Amino acid sequence: MRHAHGDGRRARIGLLGGSFNPAHAGHRHVAERALRALRLDQVWLLVSPGNPLKPRRGMAPFAERLASARSIADGRRIIATDIEARLGTRFTVATLALLHRRFPRACFVLLIGADNLFQLPRWKGWRALARGTPLAVLPRPGETRRALSGQAARALARHRKRPGALLDGCGTSRHAGWSLVPAREHPASATAIRRAAGRVL
Repeated sequence: MRHAHGDGRRARIGLLGGSFNPAHAGHRHVAERALRALRLDQVWLLVSPGNPLKPRRGMAPFAERLASARSIADGRRIIATDIEARLGTRFTVATLALLHRRFPRACFVLLIGADNLFQLPRWKGWRALARGTPLAVLPRPGETRRALSGQAARALARHRKRPGALLDGCGTSRHAGWSLVPAREHPASATAIRRAAGRVL
């Protein structure tokens, strides 16, 4: 993929951020479902240098996590990237602001699990984030119903759209929309994988 300085590509790009500690089949499932449901050109796996809401204990080195994300990517439509580390950002709202500036003709959508929709009010600048970038929410086992009745879903209720219309007029509306993307809930869990490998949290 081309680079932290940006370019003029016209594309519909899903951003799936995370620790990828490690990457697993659930991440690939989310990326593939979003590609189809939202008619995206690519999904970028944004490997976080360090999630402010997650403890450092049990976190693999960045290079190992990036390699893990690359192992589930195809390098063409699903791309693992260290762009967040190269931009020097740790908060999603700052990453998105820079990506919108550096790729001004691209249409970005943030892909999050239902658990992150529930936690969204804990994110720095979450209202600005939701205002400026469409959100596509993927179901998560045991989380979806709670997320849809949570603070963020209630605050953003009037901006909810069907998935096929989420990116209509991208970048031109006063407030971006959000959608729940229909998908089967994938049971894969990075926590379970680490426990099975003996990497105690």
